[in-house]
Amino acid sequence: MARAEGSIVIDAPLADVMDVITDYEAYPEWADVKRAKVLQRGEGGRATEVAFEVDVPVLGPARYTLVYRYAPGDAGVSWTTKEARGAVRDIRGEYLLTELDDDRTEVVYRLEVDLGVLVPGFVRTEGAKRVIENALERLKRRVERG
Repeated sequence: MARAEGSIVIDAPLADVMDVITDYEAYPEWADVKRAKVLQRGEGGRATEVAFEVDVPVLGPARYTLVYRYAPGDAGVSWTTKEARGAVRDIRGEYLLTELDDDRTEVVYRLEVDLGVLVPGFVRTEGAKRVIENALERLKRRVERG
């Protein structure tokens, strides 16, 4: 399983960052996601189960369903795989949010990915790092543009 972590400071309040992170059905507009569909919602209407379809470069398509848990006070969200098919076998991760002041939020993104095909360790690790860097930059752009 490849593991990676990254962080970024976003010029927006924590609530705005969390709103973008939890708007899963909008992911195809800004994230590397072809489709996202909320399958189940929990208390407060937040998604607790979401199905995704993505294209993994070189490896092909992947479909997976993630189960979400939310930290108290909107301090973050974590996820685990319920089911997966294609290029990805298992995904676990989390966004941890820290309010630096009224208009700045630090976001830490941790990700563990188990691919459905054999890939050298270096390639897995570099791929996971690239996914994190891209995701954080895209998240920052999406939040700061409003």
